[in-house]
Amino acid sequence: MLEAIKQTADYLKSKIDGVPNTAIILGTGLGELVHEIEDKREIPYTEIPNFPISTVEGHSGKLIAGTLGGRKVLAMQGRFHYYEGYDMKQVTFPVRVFRALGIKYLFVSNAAGGMNSSFDVGDIMLIEDHINLFPEHPLRGKNFSELGTRFPDMSEAYDKSLRLMAMEIAREKNIKLQHGVYIGLQGPTFETPAEYNFLRIIGGDAVGMSTVPEVIVANHAGMKVLAFSIITDLGVTGKIVEVSHEDVQEAAKIAQPKMAEIMRTIIRRI
Repeated sequence: MLEAIKQTADYLKSKIDGVPNTAIILGTGLGELVHEIEDKREIPYTEIPNFPISTVEGHSGKLIAGTLGGRKVLAMQGRFHYYEGYDMKQVTFPVRVFRALGIKYLFVSNAAGGMNSSFDVGDIMLIEDHINLFPEHPLRGKNFSELGTRFPDMSEAYDKSLRLMAMEIAREKNIKLQHGVYIGLQGPTFETPAEYNFLRIIGGDAVGMSTVPEVIVANHAGMKVLAFSIITDLGVTGKIVEVSHEDVQEAAKIAQPKMAEIMRTIIRRI
């Protein structure tokens, strides 16, 4: 694993100009943010040693290097999911590579089902905490001290200073920003009404099929994390309707410019 991380990091160093301090993982329907990146270089995942391949519609499968908010960034246009058949080491491998490159901040986005009755489709939720309901843990197995401690603290998985900055920027730009707890499930089915009810009872505000594994590994690696959910469908009693992957993509595309504005401004300020 250590050799694979080094090999991939060395390859990327040879392809990008300078080391960014921020990486962004873009979720379903949120890949349009890459159009905001200037002076960009696109590297298909198929060309990156040891990288998995994204198989989900709405995930282009490219690593983008360029500038956003006047700062160098790396952006994943498409992520990897447990439901695709990858194990957790593969799902989180890019985060390991980012840390090996010297990246300090990880911004994550996803499309999620909202369970909070105050949420509407198209809302942006700032993730304050998460509940991990994946059947496999990304840190299971041998721990390499070079990558992080055996038992990492998760009391502030989503960096408080970055969250406060996001809230301040949202107020400045008059962007509605919800707050809440994200629950990660393996998918690929959308939740049943009974499951939505259960997830709400245990403390969830939004639910999706990603993010939690990457955030755990980023914390293990000592990176600071900021994450957003775009609410693309509702799991609220009385508001549950049949939903498709295409519906999720469309809702995410509508909301993504506001999320992009928050991210761009934060990157400029850090």
